[in-house]
Amino acid sequence: MELIGTRIIAADRATVWTHLNRAETLKVCIPGCEELTGSAENGFEAVVKQKVGPVKATFKGAVTLEDVDAPNSYRIIGEGKGGIAGFAKGAANVVLTDVEGGTELSYHVDAKVGGKLAQLGSRIVGGFAKKMADQFFENFQATVEGTAPDA
Repeated sequence: MELIGTRIIAADRATVWTHLNRAETLKVCIPGCEELTGSAENGFEAVVKQKVGPVKATFKGAVTLEDVDAPNSYRIIGEGKGGIAGFAKGAANVVLTDVEGGTELSYHVDAKVGGKLAQLGSRIVGGFAKKMADQFFENFQATVEGTAPDA
């Protein structure tokens, strides 16, 4: 499944880049994230609890960054295993561009799921994935701009 989107963030590119690489920022932005450790240099480990349709699972996963061109772009690779619920893995290209009023963050995600999650059907899983991406980027924008409830 593919997800493509853009978002204008009212901050300079260096600030957006810094937040994209901070575990503390990412943890509060990822819906259902209970734990996130590591660094951009060495990769991140995460524990995320989610419910997709009738399937509830705790996913444990790893995220690494490739093709890093600071502060312009990178490719983020991730894989999460949710035990009997199945797995999710994917990659996203993230590009930052200076625009009037801040920084444009664009992303192109290619993701795959397996196990019980895949049995739910592409419509349910695709809708959930889009909702998660939208929620992450809304949270990220609010955090970077300082408008998040706990910012």
